[in-house]
This record gives sequence, C-alpha cells and structure tokens, in this order.
Amino acid sequence: MQMTPKENNLHTVFDKIKDRREKEIYLKQRAKVIWFTGLSGSGKTTLASLLEKKLFELNFFCQILDGDNVRSGINKNLMFTDADRVENIRRIAEVSKLFMNCGIILICAFISPTNEMRQMAKEIVGEDDFLEVFIDTPLEVCEQRDPKGLYKKARAGEIKNFTGISAPFEAPENPYLRVDNTDPDMDGTVKQMLLKILPEIRFDPTKVI
Repeated sequence: MQMTPKENNLHTVFDKIKDRREKEIYLKQRAKVIWFTGLSGSGKTTLASLLEKKLFELNFFCQILDGDNVRSGINKNLMFTDADRVENIRRIAEVSKLFMNCGIILICAFISPTNEMRQMAKEIVGEDDFLEVFIDTPLEVCEQRDPKGLYKKARAGEIKNFTGISAPFEAPENPYLRVDNTDPDMDGTVKQMLLKILPEIRFDPTKVI
C-alpha cells in the first residue's frame, strides 16, 4: 500500500524506548483496559471509582477515564452527533492504548452505546487486552436515580439524541463481565468484579521472559 505524504512524515519512537513488558515488570502488574459500558446513571463511574480504590489498596497502578473528564479536555471540541460520538470513543481508545503501553491499568467508563463503537475500541486496544464490563442497570432504575437530571431533560425534549430515550443502546452480546448494579451492596458488587478481574492483571514473575 502506498503511503500518503503525511504518513511518510511520521516517525514513531516506540522501538527506541522501554517497551510495555519492561514497564509491567517494573510496576508488577499486567496492563489492561477495563471498559465499562452502560446507560447514563447505571453506576459506571461510581463502580469504576470503587474498583480503582480497591486495586490501589492492592498495589495496582490505575487510571480512570470517564465521559466528564475526557469531554472537558481532550474531546471538548466534540458534540453528540453520531460522527462525534464515534470519534469520542476512537480517541479514548487511542489514549488508553498509550497508557497501557506504559504498563498502566485503564478503567474506562463510557456509555459507548453501540456494538460497533465498542468493537472499534477493542480493535484499537487489542482484543486480548480489552475487558468489556457491562453495567446492566435497567432503564427505569437509571431514570429513578438520574443524578444529573439528564433523563428529565431528555423526556422534556431539552436534550436530543439521548441514549436510552431518543437514541438506542445496544447491550453487549458477549461481555467479559456482566454486572447487575441494582444491589445496594456496592462493596459486594466490587468484590465480585475483583474476583473476575484480578487474574487478568496480576503479575506472575515466573512468566517473565
């Protein structure tokens, strides 16, 4: 395939710096992207924060990315059109991959409403490193919670293309982990998540090459 002039001017340095494996050895962990998906108000950010806290207590080094901190910074120029939503997820996946190459565990909390969006993110990150976690909270429960008042505005027509109301949400077909977040015992929910996730991120010195 013939390269464009722009591509000809790109010179990556990944082959000249310490690679991901050396950084994982240094941090004593295996870098992964833990991708939370679910409706607004499903509890993605809350559970992501609780998971990060538990992992930090276990000496894992993590970084959380969620809709608010990304859209107030790197993606502040994006709106909520279909094209901008896809670009939002594409950028997040690319940033996640950079963090992961530093040996860091990423916890991403984004609605990412379609299977196509999440598949794109998985392909960017790498299938073996992408752990899709579906926070499966029913729409009626999310509406009852409505911590930001967004569902009320969407029902009133003040917010267009709102996922679950005027825009679709496609439940993951085969997530790595499905979480029922209707149980008020969130600590118990996080413990169940840990049981599934820890084997993926735990450092095994006997497998160091």
